[in-house]
Amino acid sequence: MKLNLVSCDAQRPDKRAIANCIVEISSNMNASLANELTAILLEGDAVDIEVDDKNTSFALRALRKLSVDYEIVA
Repeated sequence: MKLNLVSCDAQRPDKRAIANCIVEISSNMNASLANELTAILLEGDAVDIEVDDKNTSFALRALRKLSVDYEIVA
């Protein structure tokens, strides 16, 4: 399943926590790419990631906990 990470509404977003979450939920991502995508997301641009189908509910819950808004693409 693809997710489009749209924005982060947290007052003081935790970059490290968001990057670690992206690494955990994505099907094929390393830490440096996750850090880059987190920086892009926090600058205000949307980011697409691929999530394993078995991790879907965990992924959505983790993103909501971090105040990351997302759209389900497919």
